[in-house]
Amino acid sequence: MEKVTLAAKLAQITDHWRPRVVGELNGQEVKLVKVQGEFVWHRHEREDELFLVIRGRLRVEFRDRVVELEPGDFLIVPHGIEHRTAADQEASVLIFEPAATRNTGDVEHATLTAPNGVRL
Repeated sequence: MEKVTLAAKLAQITDHWRPRVVGELNGQEVKLVKVQGEFVWHRHEREDELFLVIRGRLRVEFRDRVVELEPGDFLIVPHGIEHRTAADQEASVLIFEPAATRNTGDVEHATLTAPNGVRL
């Protein structure tokens, strides 16, 4: 049991769209990621995802609406729902989802699909 300081962990991240695992519990992973620009449209067939904005602003886009998140806001995207995340300026986000969830879900993307299980 070790304390996790989000600011210190985020300071170690220098790239975008590459989630890093900072904790695990009950088969779930707590991940940190920095994002900027638009991600790829995708869905997760079995995994729900929680996005909690730590710094900046994050858009979670759905085919029929857009949800804007600011620091302290979170949104749970249920499994099976197609979505895309985006940030006009760099944002820092905590993600909570089942272990080994691929960041691009049902899509294989040459530059955005990140390796699973990378820890800080």
